[in-house]
Amino acid sequence: MTPELRAAVLGDHLDRLYRAAWAITGAREDAEDLVQETYERVLRRPRQIEREEDALPYLLGVLRNTWVDIVRSRARRPTVPLDVEAASRVEAPAATSSPVERIAAREVFAVVARLDEDFRDVLAAVDVAGLSYAEAARALDLPLGTVMSRLSRGRRRVADALGA
Repeated sequence: MTPELRAAVLGDHLDRLYRAAWAITGAREDAEDLVQETYERVLRRPRQIEREEDALPYLLGVLRNTWVDIVRSRARRPTVPLDVEAASRVEAPAATSSPVERIAAREVFAVVARLDEDFRDVLAAVDVAGLSYAEAARALDLPLGTVMSRLSRGRRRVADALGA
């Protein structure tokens, strides 16, 4: 019998999913909304997983699919311009990192968010969420070799964009 994905387990993966969402969306606010929408979808009905350790890859797959749905939905409706000054005033500093680390993380996440979807999803799964190559391959429904190839090329593109 396959175990049910329990609500108590979801909190264990919040930080990693948030970082993955930030890498995918490129914006802190969008990442928060994406994680919230992902958890809402998962909690809406019972979910069966093979093993407890499959929870994070499963959640990452739901996160990715939720983002695709959001992007498609946004493409069908008109957009409202964002007040950048108001958004920067609302942002609260993270207590666990220095200002230099936060700025560097924003730069990296912005570059990752601008990558093609194929590279962005693999980078978010492996480098941001911390999945193994095999877990990322399962979560993204890709062959293992494709994950390794896209990860290598994605990392190279991020490094080139950052001038490293």
